Amino acid sequence: MTFSGVARPNNRPLPNQIASQGADMRILVVEDQQDTRQVLTGLLRRWGYDVFPAESLKSGMDRLETEPPIDVILSDIGLPDGTGYALVSEARRRGKRVLAIALSGYAYPGDVRIAKLAGFDHHLSKPCDCHYLRTILQDRASWTT
Repeated sequence: MTFSGVARPNNRPLPNQIASQGADMRILVVEDQQDTRQVLTGLLRRWGYDVFPAESLKSGMDRLETEPPIDVILSDIGLPDGTGYALVSEARRRGKRVLAIALSGYAYPGDVRIAKLAGFDHHLSKPCDCHYLRTILQDRASWTT
């Protein structure tokens, strides 16, 4: 949709600039709610990231061992066959150097502490602040391998 007479703010990238910002970062999105998974996958792809959606703990675990390796895990906590805690704990046990972001409806301080203890680096509550998520991902892109 085009809005005539509306100027594009200077700090917003043009559509052809968006795709280059992900620069080969691979993100595993583990979310059991199909609509949420599809929206997150579409948004992250629009930002230029390679996205691998998974709907369960098992499918997320299976993706951990494929090549090329995952750079970021963005996971719901409550999954139909387990938890995001188990996924990230296993990724850490396997020595995976990933940025782990919890995306959950569980947002009490105790829930955030449990996520940190399980190995998550960040905890975002649903609905998430997409600008903050993007900032976290851009910071991850600056890590050296």
